[in-house]
Amino acid sequence: MSTSESGGLKGKQVAVIGLGASGRAAARLALQKGGEVYVSDLRIDAQAAAGGAELRALGAEVETGGHDIERLARADLVVVSPGIPPNAPVLAALRGRGVRWISEPELAVRFFAGPLIAVTGTNGKTTTTLLVAHLLEAAGARAAVGGNVGGGLAPPASELALLGDAPDWYVLEMSSFQLADTERFRPDIGVVTNLSPDHLDRYGSVEAYYADKARLFLNADSSSRWVLPANDEGVRALAGDAPGTRYHFASESGEGVNAFVDAGRLSVRLEASADPEPLLAAEELPLLGRHNRLNALAAALVARVAGADAASLGRGLRTASPLPHRLEPVVESRGILWVNDSKATNVAATRSALESLSRPVVLLLGGKDKGEDFRQLAPALGRGVRAVLAFGAAGPRIVRELRELQDSAPVTLLSGGLDEVVREAAALARPGDLVLLSPACSSFDMFENYEDRGRRFAALAREVA
Repeated sequence: MSTSESGGLKGKQVAVIGLGASGRAAARLALQKGGEVYVSDLRIDAQAAAGGAELRALGAEVETGGHDIERLARADLVVVSPGIPPNAPVLAALRGRGVRWISEPELAVRFFAGPLIAVTGTNGKTTTTLLVAHLLEAAGARAAVGGNVGGGLAPPASELALLGDAPDWYVLEMSSFQLADTERFRPDIGVVTNLSPDHLDRYGSVEAYYADKARLFLNADSSSRWVLPANDEGVRALAGDAPGTRYHFASESGEGVNAFVDAGRLSVRLEASADPEPLLAAEELPLLGRHNRLNALAAALVARVAGADAASLGRGLRTASPLPHRLEPVVESRGILWVNDSKATNVAATRSALESLSRPVVLLLGGKDKGEDFRQLAPALGRGVRAVLAFGAAGPRIVRELRELQDSAPVTLLSGGLDEVVREAAALARPGDLVLLSPACSSFDMFENYEDRGRRFAALAREVA
């Protein structure tokens, strides 16, 4: 079940499971490399039909509405889209036949023609990934960015493998789902932003989730370079004794810390004994929230390790743009700031957002329940949160768990849609407040994805403001 990137895929039977963006990109790459491609998907909706028609026109065989298990099992290489859960019947059937498969980025990197930066972690991955690429470009390097970024901000990894001219650096965001099915994946610079429980609706345990993240280090060697948070014991355990050189970032200077805030300025140093290289004043960073300083420090350290100079890093950080749905200011009216943090789909992301803000907050919390403990928000709720509006499928459990906390802000359960939640927030908010959609849940009870939820919130906020 393996192939050789040096010889392409000529004469190989390649099966791709899933007709989403990643699956289609993998199929196009396999076709370009000479593979005989079969693609299957359970879906029969318009999107699947359109994707299937596109691939058939390129020479692939496409099946919608089911999977030919025997055809999949005969393939020389099986590629699985990240949206296919590990307990899906098609994968269970292949597992029962002893068939192995790889993820779409694993296929892609076999055809990359340059060094790779890979970013994973629980939160801050997309901000850090895009910021790394931005900083490299500001330093004059050509960066091709993709992977798990999504939201129309960057393509799947396989699209980068189709580029005619190789960039100076490939920069990939990698989810745990994508790392799970890797074999040879080895970044030249690997990054972990942070680590906390997530995706417990897909994983049987936190340990299983962490085990997939740890595959980032699977093929490390002495030339590997790692950019890691200085004070995250979970990340330290994740990296274990993986070989390579380690660089650390933190909010403050300390022993072995290479990127930090020093005298109010974001600074880096590649050698722990060297003088800090100042990049810019912390208040100059155009990204909202203290946690984004850590993302900026991580990205700057990565770019510095990759060869960017300090002056270009400062220029790049000053021109960084807030990302959609990630502590994104929407509108300010009558002294009330409305902020869209719809990308916060787990408790750790919401807690990080709350801890990074200095204004009183009216918090909108809810969506599809992912099984996390909302009581873990307690420290953040006790500082500056005036009210919590719970909604969606997880709403009743949110109310039940937060009402157990003595220091929690008042919690109200709303049974209607997001429009009702926004109207209630507008009625509660006072001048000086910040109304924050940071749901700590996925969006799939009411919306197609977190982008859809964020766009709807932004539109409603502008209406009431």
